[in-house]
Amino acid sequence: MSDAAQPTAAEVRAAAEAVKTALDRHLAAVERRSGEDDPAVYEAFNELAGAAETYDELLYDRYDEVTPFEIPGAEDALPPYTGPEEPNALSVLIRRDYAVVEPQRLLAQAQRVEAVDSDDSRGSGAEASATVHGALGILFGEFEPDEIASRHKEFGLEEGDSTLWVTATDEQPEPGEWLEAPFEQIDPQRVVCRFDVSAVFDDELDDVDLEDVEDEDLEDDLDADLDGEEDLEPLDAER
Repeated sequence: MSDAAQPTAAEVRAAAEAVKTALDRHLAAVERRSGEDDPAVYEAFNELAGAAETYDELLYDRYDEVTPFEIPGAEDALPPYTGPEEPNALSVLIRRDYAVVEPQRLLAQAQRVEAVDSDDSRGSGAEASATVHGALGILFGEFEPDEIASRHKEFGLEEGDSTLWVTATDEQPEPGEWLEAPFEQIDPQRVVCRFDVSAVFDDELDDVDLEDVEDEDLEDDLDADLDGEEDLEPLDAER
């Protein structure tokens, strides 16, 4: 990059101030969050991510330095939003992956549901709960997806990656309009926000080299833990 195209020191400073402002707004949104999927938190997160990315780029262009911050999936970010500023309707697209790790537990749960609902109209209970795919049909027909997500271990399932997309539309589709192909024709530029959960993020944390941690720091942490144990009262043997 030529000197003429380099950002000025004032532009870098302004970008740093924008990060500080976005950080304060993100913390405020988190403190006021109304629930796990509060859209205000997502909006503040995206604003902070954008401000941090801009500052990182200007800092590198001007001083050949980088920040220690990394925004997951920044290279695969969604295109700029071009949907309505005040959407009249929205669509929520959710994908959750599971592995069936304990088939017998899954079958047992399905059989319990059938035992309670003996008048089930989905067919013969013995036939439905005797196969994994039949048991899945019973459980997902009985429980809401969010309940299965929170109780997946009870059903013999193991969580995989998941994603949630909120898309804006001008008007609500007609009943049955998209049922044949519910996940097609999604315009990425109308995605208001998205939230991803993936084991790949945990793997990135696991890549931290523990040898880089000073032994003295580990000893200090251990001493602190031992000091804290001195304050614990002994358990009552009768309990």
